[in-house]
This record gives sequence, C-alpha cells and structure tokens, in this order.
Amino acid sequence: MIAVGIDVSKSKSTVAILNGDGSIRAKPFEVHHTSDELTALVNYIKETKEHAVILMEPTSHYHYPLMKAFQASNLPFCFINPYLMKKYGDNELRKAKTDKKDAIRIAQYALEKSYSLVPITPADQKFDDLRFLSRQYNQRISVLTVNKTHLINLLDETMPGITSLLPLKSRDPDNCVLLRFIKRFKSFDNIQKMGKTRFLNSYQVLVQKTTDRYAGAKGLAIYELALNSITTHGENPITAMVQEQCVDLVSAFQKAADEINLQMRIIAETIPEYKVLRSMAGVGDRLGPIILGEIGDIRRFHSGKALNAYAGNDAPPYQSGQFESRNRHISKRGNPALRKACFEVMQALKLTKPQDDPVYLFLLKKEQEGKPYNVAKMAAVNKFLRIYYARAMELYK
Repeated sequence: MIAVGIDVSKSKSTVAILNGDGSIRAKPFEVHHTSDELTALVNYIKETKEHAVILMEPTSHYHYPLMKAFQASNLPFCFINPYLMKKYGDNELRKAKTDKKDAIRIAQYALEKSYSLVPITPADQKFDDLRFLSRQYNQRISVLTVNKTHLINLLDETMPGITSLLPLKSRDPDNCVLLRFIKRFKSFDNIQKMGKTRFLNSYQVLVQKTTDRYAGAKGLAIYELALNSITTHGENPITAMVQEQCVDLVSAFQKAADEINLQMRIIAETIPEYKVLRSMAGVGDRLGPIILGEIGDIRRFHSGKALNAYAGNDAPPYQSGQFESRNRHISKRGNPALRKACFEVMQALKLTKPQDDPVYLFLLKKEQEGKPYNVAKMAAVNKFLRIYYARAMELYK
C-alpha cells in the first residue's frame, strides 16, 4: 500500500507519497493543475501497481481539477477536514508549516487512518452541486438585502412613509406594487404636480397589472401622504436615476436567487432524503435544498449526535477530576450555514405553530422551562436533526 498526501492550493498542488512502512517513496513535488501534469500524476500512481490511499483537503474550488482527474481514472480518493489535519499536526513539538511538510503530514494521516477513510463516490457530486448553489444563493440574497436597504433609504428622501402603505415585497418583483410605483411616479413631488384625479386614474392602471388585491384601495391614502410629506431630493434627477437603478437591482437579484433556488429543487428532488426533509414541519422549498446540500449524504454519519456535531450544535462534555461542567455552550465548531438554515426552520415553526409537530412541542417545552430565546431554539434544532437522521436512515435499511 502507498499513501498519497496532496496539499491543494490555487492552480497547483504539492504531492507526497509514502510507502506502507512510512518511508518516503517520492519526495514532495509540485503538480500544476494542467491536463499533462495531472495525467502524469495519475499514471505514476497506477504504475506502482499497489493499493493507493489518496487523501487531500477540500480547498474552496481549487481541488476540482484533481477530483476530476481521479474520477476519470477510477482512482478512489478521500477528503479530510482541514481542522482535523490542523489538530493532527499539533502533536509536533517544533511546528513548521510549508506546502511540502503539509503534504507529508497528510500522507502520514492517510497511512495511519486508512481504515477509517471513506472514498468519495460519484453520487456525492449532487450534494456538492447543492452546496455550491446554496453558497451562490446566499450571496445573491446578501446583495439583494443591501440593495433593498439602499432603496428604502432613498425612498426616505423622495417618498417618505410610502413603505408603510406599500410594503417592499421583493419575493415576486414583477407583482410588487411598490417597485412598479417607484418606476412610474419617482417621487411625491411628481404626484403633487399630477393632481388628484390624474394620479388616482394612473395608480389604478398600475395596480391592475399586479395581483395585489388590497393595493387598489390605497390610492387616496397615498395621495394624501404625498401632499403632507416633505421631500429632500424629490426633484433631483440624479437621485431618481440612482433610485431606479436600485429598483432594477432588487428585481434582478431576486430573480437570480429564485433561478438558483429552482435549480436546487430540481437536484434535490432526485435525492431520496429530500422527501423526508420536506415532510418535516417548517421546511419549505427554499430551506429544504439548502439543508440537504449542507448535510450531504446522511449515511456518512453514524448517529444523530454526530450530525449535530457536524452542525456545531453539540455541547461536548468537560470533566476533570472532581469537576464536571453541567452548563456548556454549543461548540459552534461545525457548519455555520447548516446551523443558520435550521435556526430559520425554528423561526418558521414559531410562525406556523403546528400543534402536532414534536419539534415545535419540544421548543415550547424549553421556552416554558425558562430557557433563553436562542437556547430553546438550538435545543429544538438538536431534536430536529436527530429526527431527520432517524427518518432518513430508514430509507437505507
């Protein structure tokens, strides 16, 4: 057996190869992420005619060329959590960090822990795609939130108080009355110049193009608000231009996020666990694919407790001598995106109040015990993940 340790970086990687007895078979060398050099690496490993344990850290998207080369050559390979490698290296008295030393350290770990390493399978690609799309979705939503804030700030200068009558519903930008209203009227100063009758007629035509049933009755209230408001940049053409750009950006980023979410649902529906996840209260079309992508293949966890540890929602025991801690915080040493999505599920449960859902009932119990807001919700997240693990694993028994 040989152990291949790969320290991945941008556009190149450092490779070290050890024999089964721990001796160095090939000193650390660099491999650029090009077709020729990756093919040469694959051929070198195959020519040894020995069982190879290939181990590397998943580093952003930089490891994809290596992963693709190994999959095309039917060479099994494994990933190692970077934090585990960091702790593995802490047992050295003289700490030194170079790419070459890291590659040797990874190869040593592969040799020592080969019995516990699980090769990556092609089926994992679906989970990788979901996780990638989840990151992209969150990025679009964060930019969308920034632009919505900018737009509301501009409205305080051109249409103060309008959001109290026409809320900003960006989830469906084509049917959002406020976004259409801003592009049509631009400021309260323009409404004042139009006059009451002309404005109300124009407003009714605008509302008919949307599906909002209640917006039509707000025309008179909006006109009265326009008459009584003081605008600071209502007639400024520069402000109007920037405001219209914000409207376009809000609409564009919402549609981009929706398109990503649709693609996530298409992928998720091909995975058996998704039906189990969607059947749980509080999980919808948006959170379902995100949680599934962040968890990955449920079979890689040996228990619901391990799944909670992966989410960083565990409180590891701490005991020494006569002392035993009984009030431990969650570790937060795990997947923050998964914790956030599960926390949003708890918020959804608080809104919908499903009386027959065990997670919601457990959440209420913790709140009645006097647990703080976040403590009660994270305790319910723990139960939620355990229930999901038990139900999902039944699919593979």
